[in-house]
Amino acid sequence: MEQLTLTTPALLFSAISLIMLAYTNRFLAYAAVIRELHAKYKKNPNRVLIAQIKNIRQRLYLTRYMQIFGITSLLLCVLTMFLIYIQQDTPAVWVFGIALLLLIVSLGLLIIEIQISVKALEHHISDIEKG
Repeated sequence: MEQLTLTTPALLFSAISLIMLAYTNRFLAYAAVIRELHAKYKKNPNRVLIAQIKNIRQRLYLTRYMQIFGITSLLLCVLTMFLIYIQQDTPAVWVFGIALLLLIVSLGLLIIEIQISVKALEHHISDIEKG
């Protein structure tokens, strides 16, 4: 195995930062949808809105966990860089491996969240097609 250098975990900084920006944008979009659904529900409570609220709640929680795992991955990359700096190579390799696994979990949750989002949009499309 090659030596782990400071540049290896540093390469993930830009990728994780962009991913976190995308996650934050999703979160903000969900907040706007939730506020809209809340206003609609207050005016006219019905089962369709309740189903939409349940769906968005599930997606919101997934986004929260995506953010948590992504941020933890970034923190572990920083810790890896520190461990390399103080010449603790073996712990640095393990911490970096954990950071990569957390990033994989975060991206896996994104795939699940996208699937749920697509199902929600399919309900709207089928409603339009029915007329």
